[in-house]
Amino acid sequence: MILLAALSLHHKDIHDLPLLPWPSQVEARVGSFKLDDSTTIVAKGREAKENADFLRQATKLTLKNVGKPGENSIVLRIVKPDASIGKEGYRLTVGNSEVDLEASTSAGLFYGVQTLRQLLPAATYSTAPNPGSSYQVPAVTISDQPRFSWRGMMLDVSRHFYTTEEVKKMLDTMAEHKLNVFHWHLTDEPGWRIEIRRYPNLTKLGSLQNYDTFSKPIDGQNHGGFYTQTEIRDVVSYAKKLHITVVPEIEMPGHSVAAIASYPDLGVWSKDRKTNPWAVESSNLNGEESTIKFYENVLDEVMKLFPSTWIHVGGDEVDKRPWKENRRIQELIKQRGLKNEDELQSWFIRQIDGYLTAHGRRLIGWDEILEGGLAQGATVMSWRGIEGGIAAAKAGHDAVMSPTSHMYFDYYQSRASGEPRAIGGFVPLDKVYAYEPVPSALNENEAKHILGVQGNIWCEYIAKPSHMEYMAWPRGCALAELAWSPKETRNWGQFIIRLRNDLQRLKAEGMNFRMLDADGNGGR
Repeated sequence: MILLAALSLHHKDIHDLPLLPWPSQVEARVGSFKLDDSTTIVAKGREAKENADFLRQATKLTLKNVGKPGENSIVLRIVKPDASIGKEGYRLTVGNSEVDLEASTSAGLFYGVQTLRQLLPAATYSTAPNPGSSYQVPAVTISDQPRFSWRGMMLDVSRHFYTTEEVKKMLDTMAEHKLNVFHWHLTDEPGWRIEIRRYPNLTKLGSLQNYDTFSKPIDGQNHGGFYTQTEIRDVVSYAKKLHITVVPEIEMPGHSVAAIASYPDLGVWSKDRKTNPWAVESSNLNGEESTIKFYENVLDEVMKLFPSTWIHVGGDEVDKRPWKENRRIQELIKQRGLKNEDELQSWFIRQIDGYLTAHGRRLIGWDEILEGGLAQGATVMSWRGIEGGIAAAKAGHDAVMSPTSHMYFDYYQSRASGEPRAIGGFVPLDKVYAYEPVPSALNENEAKHILGVQGNIWCEYIAKPSHMEYMAWPRGCALAELAWSPKETRNWGQFIIRLRNDLQRLKAEGMNFRMLDADGNGGR
């Protein structure tokens, strides 16, 4: 329910409020709150104090902490769990003399602070100092919570490597839009990007990115690089402060050229091995017990670095032909009583699923992990349309919806000339916004297995941070709203009005993005 009322500061309609994603319930009130250096904060407890610090940084105001509410004060408080706002929800009341923000968790307070910040001018998002500032915050009452628990963005750093600072910049913008899962695609054909101390060749050789066979960089340059474990911990810690969970992806059993180049015994060889380890015959791992053990050892180090419940194992685009042509693989299939190569892939995933489950984690993979039978604890990320998500949910498994049709941000977002190179496809802004993550084929109980939605940025043709940002935004803004806001409140025309304010915020913080076309749409 959205209550309409007269807005202060000449707002003609409540949807003029520069909020994105749009909250669950909004009521406009009369008047405004003056925010300046005389404003005080009341914040008791660690969670409230952490969010008070964030608000100080965001507004660049002193906001002295005091013990009791008074004239011109902001009150941040943690309250008892309340089903009406949930784990990530909040209640925000902006009055003429006081701002009251309450939530049952630190995450809820954080998202409430993001909403309060969006009510300020876009210039506050600039990193430049702004001493002596004074802002009029429109009086509102907001009760808000997200529709989905998984509100994700994926970045592929295997094809082209991005520094930790470039990753952090993306995390900052995700957090401002209440996105809460960063899927970090760390290994693939071109490069292994995470230090595994037990197997140093994975980065010594596997990160060199020699493109002899499988991929060629668009600029002809070598894009090698990897993250040390210290750097990984730093990014994970940074994300945690922004209430973003980092989900690592370690590809298996396909897309494994970088690993096989580093440790050839992991691979499938239908011919004599060539002297160049990158010119392998297959990107598939073999099905040996020793290979499973290798990846269990890798995951031991991964789990120490990433506290995420979910560990992504890929599982996509496994070319079964090399397995069919390999005598040893066929022997393994027969010995294990498997019917075919699909069941071998399923066997591989089940071994890893069991290992992760034994360590209190959950496996998630692309929808090909359904082939040959789904592992008991697996979650499916549906990318080849929505069918994988439907199949998983109907089988009682959780799913994240991420179809190429709407959620692949490496696709073109306009048919206009001059667009930067993309891998192909066409996913304009309005198509992202129109996506409904819960398939109509699911009943009410099955629909509960849809954890949420995710946008993906694959970087075969995205070599620079500015290009990556251009592909991510403003499509990421549309993703944020469909992931957070109630379905019934979504309105394309109102979204575009609010998006114009949001783009001003992105500009102020130095983010590159695709501007709206002259007709106001996202690119056609």
